[in-house]
Amino acid sequence: MNKKNWKEMRRQYMRDWQNEQNGERTPGFHRMRRFPFRKRRGFFFIGFLAVFGLIAALIISGIGALVWALQQWIINGTLPIGQNPGWLALAALGLLIPFSLFFLIAWTRRRITDPLISIVQAAEAVSAGDLSVRVTEGRGQFNQMARAFNRMIAELERTDELRRNLAADVAHELNTPLHIIQGYLEGIQDGVYQSDQEVVGIMLEEANLLSRLVEDLRTLSLAEAGQLPLEIHSIDLAELLEDLRITFSGQAAEAGIDLTVSHAEAGELKGDADRLNQVLGNLLSNALRHSSKGDEIRVEASHSAEGSTILVSDSGEGIAPEDLPFVFDRFWRADKSRTHTDGSGHGLGLAISRQLIRAQGGDISVESNLGQGTTFKIWLPT
Repeated sequence: MNKKNWKEMRRQYMRDWQNEQNGERTPGFHRMRRFPFRKRRGFFFIGFLAVFGLIAALIISGIGALVWALQQWIINGTLPIGQNPGWLALAALGLLIPFSLFFLIAWTRRRITDPLISIVQAAEAVSAGDLSVRVTEGRGQFNQMARAFNRMIAELERTDELRRNLAADVAHELNTPLHIIQGYLEGIQDGVYQSDQEVVGIMLEEANLLSRLVEDLRTLSLAEAGQLPLEIHSIDLAELLEDLRITFSGQAAEAGIDLTVSHAEAGELKGDADRLNQVLGNLLSNALRHSSKGDEIRVEASHSAEGSTILVSDSGEGIAPEDLPFVFDRFWRADKSRTHTDGSGHGLGLAISRQLIRAQGGDISVESNLGQGTTFKIWLPT
């Protein structure tokens, strides 16, 4: 049976098997379905017997040759190496093969089989929903696989935790404005409140808050999925930073904060000007919010052949070291007691900023010392 006929028979078997699963009986299917696989299984069995039969024959013949050589040495007082050196070589081979096989089996089990079995067992546990499982790490290529597997499971565990927390965070953020709106509507219905401009204005403000939250979540989801539409074109970074200085200088002066914008070394880059302006505006708003009278905020830009770097620094309250890894997470706030009513936002601004910068091929990072200030670093390709 050639290879083409074998493949056709196998495809016919799979079609007949599928028809049987769907309740359609194929005549002769039960009679013929084992034939091709039985034949191939027979080839494997014969090959197995041939290989291990040859090894067994070498071992038996080697031991026999060694016994015969020892017998000749006892009877004649000399080993028959000079007349038949092949006998001694065969005897040495017969003894060497078992030890070599034993060493190979032990090495294979320790370096290959055990790590693979551990990974398979861990993968089965993960498929069952257990993300706490880890594989024992050691040395070698397969143990490198174990380390990569552990890193992957750790990231999956963190992602799953973020996913679970996301639903609770969204519900929490939606709950406050919805309760306010509901409370005022019930008060109007019961005659406690009058449907005047003040009450309508409060409810409208809360409705706008809900709208912004939903839009921020939509923007973040699109950016994370790589589906956020961007208008990429040449940006004059100096002009963009000058517009930001004009926009925020009034707020900074009112708060008694010194705002300095340096763009002498700024050049041109490729990106979405509106999205970059959104990111920088969010960073400056955060810097103003977490700075006090007498503090300083600096915006500096530099340009190189590889790309442009923008630093937004402040001398404000800073971020605790234990909080730094979570700065760009959704709904993260340094002060958990803050709410959106005090102007601190929903905790989505930095998460959106990171995704907007990455969507343009750049990156954003943060450095901070508690009580000494914070610096955000943006890099975008030229």
